[in-house]
Amino acid sequence: MEQQPILADRPPDVKEVHVVWMTSGLSCDGDTISTTAATLPSIEDVVMGTIPGLPKVHLHNPVLAYEVGGDFIKYWHLAAEGKLDPFVLVLEGSVPNERIKQEGYWAAMGTDPHSGQPITTNEWIERLAPKAVAVVCAGTCATYGGIHAMEGNPTGAMGLADYLGWQWRSKAGIPIVNVPGCPVQPDNMMETLLYLLYQVAGLAPMIPLDEQLRPTWLFGKTVHEGCDRAGYYEQGDFAYEYGSPKCLVKIGCWGPVVNCNVTKRGWMDGVGGCPNVGGICIACTMPGFPDKFMPFMDEPSGSTMSTAIAGVYGGLIRSLRAITNHTVNQEPKWRHPGPELSSGYEPEFYGNGNGKHHN
Repeated sequence: MEQQPILADRPPDVKEVHVVWMTSGLSCDGDTISTTAATLPSIEDVVMGTIPGLPKVHLHNPVLAYEVGGDFIKYWHLAAEGKLDPFVLVLEGSVPNERIKQEGYWAAMGTDPHSGQPITTNEWIERLAPKAVAVVCAGTCATYGGIHAMEGNPTGAMGLADYLGWQWRSKAGIPIVNVPGCPVQPDNMMETLLYLLYQVAGLAPMIPLDEQLRPTWLFGKTVHEGCDRAGYYEQGDFAYEYGSPKCLVKIGCWGPVVNCNVTKRGWMDGVGGCPNVGGICIACTMPGFPDKFMPFMDEPSGSTMSTAIAGVYGGLIRSLRAITNHTVNQEPKWRHPGPELSSGYEPEFYGNGNGKHHN
């Protein structure tokens, strides 16, 4: 995506920013729970003001809030009225299609004070998105629809970019920012949110995104490129059962073609990451998840030829390396006791006690 300058129309001297975090999409709240494990930065670092240069940050998340009832939901109404400016809108959970049924609703939060009816997630998005300085999707459900949007679903679920349009821009000109993952990797989410908060404060340029609206520095490489097991693939050495330390492609891992940094970054404090700890990559950060990647525990359909070639080529490489390993895994022949020095060093003797000289 073309790089753009720092926001030119931001409010001068931004001292406070609100984060309105909606969990009322079709979701399990797993992305919020996951994000509480972030350390780079942590939620606490952001809201407690320990990060240099950030304005004061107020977080409004129904899972993490200590306010209840009207004391909590008032921030949503203030944001919808344009009285909570600036604010960053975070969506967690997929967006159902409220237009495909005649009665009831798929998802909602709070009650409209005028009609007395529940306010649907669709309505909140339409009220809040135009007022937000930036919009972030946390997790695969919000970004691309996730499990709820798979074939045969009854809700017409989709990601936010499907709902608002892929060319949608916030009032500050920022595209929708997608941070996929099922759930979202904790530090990926908080690092992205931190970047946007700096951008709102005028301290960072336009966030760089790929064609799927993911931050490029987080999703520019594949799982395979950071995987602890990648060397086994190169040598055509595959696992055929769980518990093996070898490459997991043959038992269902999609890592070679999936944009995700979890193998490089780990899950918490650099530890973990699906293939690193023995789990296959099921491509949860990809727009086609889950439909294009099922059944999960079969060898990926598109990898049959490449893994077959890797098996032949890698088998030859592995054999040659075994020969080299045997050669270099031994000490040199001159390391031995005895009267003769066989290392190749030739000393010069001058007056060795017998009146002989050697030049």
